[in-house]
Amino acid sequence: MERIWAAWRSEYVTSGDVFDDAACVLCKVIEDGTYVVWRDDQVAVILNAFPYTSGHVMVLPVRHVGEVEDIAREEVGPLWSAVAKAVVAIKAAYSPDGLNMGANLGRVAGAGIPVHFHVHVLPRWSADTNFMTSVAEARVLPEALPASLERLQKAWPS
Repeated sequence: MERIWAAWRSEYVTSGDVFDDAACVLCKVIEDGTYVVWRDDQVAVILNAFPYTSGHVMVLPVRHVGEVEDIAREEVGPLWSAVAKAVVAIKAAYSPDGLNMGANLGRVAGAGIPVHFHVHVLPRWSADTNFMTSVAEARVLPEALPASLERLQKAWPS
């Protein structure tokens, strides 16, 4: 198998399976604002630090909550409104052929960070499943995270 250097994934790969609610990485991202596309008092939209494609965002409650059933009634409307705005921004910024959106509930369901509920929204293109993904089991991202952040912030609906 061919190996492709992706040093930026080192932090993710070596972080292990232990997730501490008190040290939630998503809460830290919201707090420091580094990769925050948009936020208000209840909801934030952040870049995925280990994206499947360029423009991959996560929409989440600002309040630390791990289970979908624990999201407060007053957070549900703003959360789904932000998901819709993320779709609008991604369409405007990237002109994708389609989008994926969804939530992985629990570690065995694919949740990389199971302690803070979040919805993934990401652009997809007809050509994004190519030989690199199929044969080399690797992804090539054509855009750095700061460029994605700028692009999505400019496209965010008011």
